[in-house]
Formats: sequence, structure tokens, C-alpha cells
Amino acid sequence: MTIRESLEQWEKEYLSPYAALSMHSKGRLKEEEPCDIRPVFQRDRDRILHSKAFRRLKDKTQVFLSPEGDHYRTRLTHTLEVSQNARTIAKALRLNEDLVEAIALGHDLGHTPFGHAGERALNRICPLGFKHNEQSVRTVDCLEKGGQGLNLTMEVRDGILHHQTSGKPSTLEGQIVRFSDKIAYIHHDCDDAIRGGILTEADIPREITGVIGETTGERLDHFIHDIVTTSYGKDEIAMSPAVAEAMAELRRFMFLRVYRNPQAKSEERKAEELMETLYEYYLIRPQLLPQEYQRMMYDGEEKERVVCDYVGAMTDRFAIAKYEEIYIPKCWHG
Repeated sequence: MTIRESLEQWEKEYLSPYAALSMHSKGRLKEEEPCDIRPVFQRDRDRILHSKAFRRLKDKTQVFLSPEGDHYRTRLTHTLEVSQNARTIAKALRLNEDLVEAIALGHDLGHTPFGHAGERALNRICPLGFKHNEQSVRTVDCLEKGGQGLNLTMEVRDGILHHQTSGKPSTLEGQIVRFSDKIAYIHHDCDDAIRGGILTEADIPREITGVIGETTGERLDHFIHDIVTTSYGKDEIAMSPAVAEAMAELRRFMFLRVYRNPQAKSEERKAEELMETLYEYYLIRPQLLPQEYQRMMYDGEEKERVVCDYVGAMTDRFAIAKYEEIYIPKCWHG
């Protein structure tokens, strides 16, 4: 028996009857030899962690564009917080930690620079549309490893595709990541807004804090405990009605006071215009795209999609540098 097989046997004996077992995976898009050490979901997690798209997350905006200070979240730190929340819940419920970690680490690989401002810009200007969850799957299927993709399992791909609030993941592990993503961004965006002087703890309505806690730390702890106690021994991941309503109220409050706050979002229109300008520039000059993207068009991919692939994969810093290189005279720099 290989190490992988013994680990698969451990999953079968220890994990919840509702867990997704590595040995019962629906497989990959392209069949390949199994690893003798790692079960399939652990292998997926490793592939994501070593991908170029994952490394780029460190230089992509989460909510605040160019914040003053070193402690604001980026898309990478958001991803790591989602992963930690998801693993805590999965461990308590005896579900598959490797699967939740792979989904969590991969869920935002297709996100644009400049947060949702970049996503809005590409979705508006590209006739094919642009959604970051779909782009995350496209990234792992088609764009990584020079077009070969990461060849992930169906369960990980499903969890990535359906991680948004409106999604319906097919595994409980995917459902955990869906909740963990929402918990993470509400928690850390509130924390960052307080750090940035946009909010104070006292601003959060009492009907919310009275249910889920007075501080960001208390609220995070309450969300996770509530999901574990509500979901334990069941074939669905859920929150209790009172906590789910408090979370929805907090999310509405955050949209009102932070996500649409001119102080927090004053630069977003500039970021959207930058993204639209880069898209239009490469759309009429596809010969200036890197060779791997030109090859995709030669192989039949639509030009609009390939331009989105290139511009959407950029980091904030690279997008700004490209814009300056194209449109700002060199003598104006510095």
C-alpha cells in the first residue's frame, strides 16, 4: 500500500460520512497517473500554491487602492484568511481539509487588478463579459503553465466556480469556502475601514453587534462557531437564522459606509478607466500581446477573451507600469 492509499484509507475511516473523499474524486479533465504520496486534493492544493497566478495575488488590490500603511489586506492575504477560516470549519466538522484549502487558495486566481473596479471595467467593455469566478477556472484550466493548465480535479474546479454568494457548490467543502469567503471579506474590510479612519466600532449598529459581537475579532469567532454548531452532523453548511440575518445586515452596512464610500473609493473610477484603456489598446494591437497569448488567438480563441486574459491577469503595479509605458512620455517620469 502506498502512502497515498494509506492516507485515503484514513479519510474513509475518520472523516464525516458527508465529506468528499479523495479516493472518490470525479477525476481530472485529463487523466494522469496518481501520486504515490499525495491524495488528489492535496496535489491540487500544491499546484495552486506554486502557480504564477497565486504569486500575483500579493500585488492585487482587495478593497483599498494604494492605502497608506503596511497592514491593509491584499488579494493574497484575503485568500489566506479564507483558507484559514475554511480549514478551521472543515476540521471541526471532520470534512476534507485538503479540498477546502485547494478551493480557497484557488478561488480568486482570476481576479483583476484594482479589485472589483477592474472586474467591473472588463465586464462592461468586453462584449463577452467578465466574471472573476469564471476567470479563475479559466486560469487553472487554460492559462497556467504556458497554456497547459493545472489539470485540477472536478471538485476543486466546482468549488472555485461556485464560491460566490449566489453559487451552489456540489460538495460541503465548497460550501464552506463560499461562507468563508464572505466571512473573511466582511471581517477584514471592516477591520481595514476602522484602521483607515472610515469607520469606528461605535458606528456599527447595535442590532448587529448585539448578535455577533462588539469587535472584529469577536464577530469572526462568532461566525465560525455558529457555522460549526449549525452544520454539525448535517449534509449542508449553514448559519443559524439570527446570525445569517446579522451578517446580511453587516454586509448592507458595509456597502453603505465603505464599499460605496467616496473617501474609500475616490480613485476607483481612475482604475476602471485605466483598465478600459489597456483593453482597447491591445484589442486593436493584438500583435503586441506576449507570444503565448497570440498563440491562443491563432488556435481559435476569441481576441476579446484573450485580451481580457492578459489585462485581467496583471497586478496593479504592472497595469500602471504598462499604462505609463504606452501613454506617458518618458521625460515626464520621475
